[in-house]
Amino acid sequence: MATIVAGVMGWPIAHSRSPVLHGTWLARHGIAGAYVLFAVPPGRLETALRALPALGIAGANLTVPHKEAAARLVDRLDPTAARIGSVNMVTVLPDGTLEGASTDGYGFMENLRQGAPELSLADRPVVLLGAGGAARAIADELIQARVRRIRVVNRSDERTAALARDLGLTIEPWPWALRHVAVTGAALLANTTTLGMVGQPPLDLSLSLLPPSAVVTDIVYTPLETPLLAAARARGHVAVDGLGMLLHQARPAFARWFGTDPEVDASLRQAVLATLGG
Repeated sequence: MATIVAGVMGWPIAHSRSPVLHGTWLARHGIAGAYVLFAVPPGRLETALRALPALGIAGANLTVPHKEAAARLVDRLDPTAARIGSVNMVTVLPDGTLEGASTDGYGFMENLRQGAPELSLADRPVVLLGAGGAARAIADELIQARVRRIRVVNRSDERTAALARDLGLTIEPWPWALRHVAVTGAALLANTTTLGMVGQPPLDLSLSLLPPSAVVTDIVYTPLETPLLAAARARGHVAVDGLGMLLHQARPAFARWFGTDPEVDASLRQAVLATLGG
């Protein structure tokens, strides 16, 4: 039986725990496969993607900073990726063409359902920090879940405006300078930026105006307990770390490439958590 190979492209990429995640599933299901890291600088993404069919690679995940660029480079997009202009999963089809998909929004919502099952998003706004590929996927998923007000707060007004233009009136662009005020009345605060990640600048955000009932989540998982989550827990908020999003967003990709629908469970989380020192 031929070994199935897939991987993840990013820059930087050494922090990724995706090989441990997929490796755990491969071992659990007895599949002859491998999942590897591809360190791809921004200027080499097209070359790297086009090499996948020639190398016999089944597909690749995309992480920072490649998600939006990949959407412009693949041959076709699934409906979600087409709506948001962002891709975190590329599959090599039998004819050698590349199909882009987005599972970030799915992973985000499944993580919230597990970590904050009582959360209701029906009546109050959601605040998203960031306007990159992950933010686009999450905003789209929230819109599909009928969230009516999504405040997007980002350091680049141009990128925030583009997200609002692409996804519609549900998106409320807020300037970065007003981020401390934007959390007022929110049901959910989500950091989709790399601020607070190991090796990145800290996230400067006051939670003083955030309602006590609000849930706080951070898609960063290195460190697992970011300063934002620690500050939220100290104020009594339900805080949901980013590891669950990583686990859940990987499930559709594994099923597509390796032919088995895997389970996200406590043992999988512990296997990945062990690599984080937890």
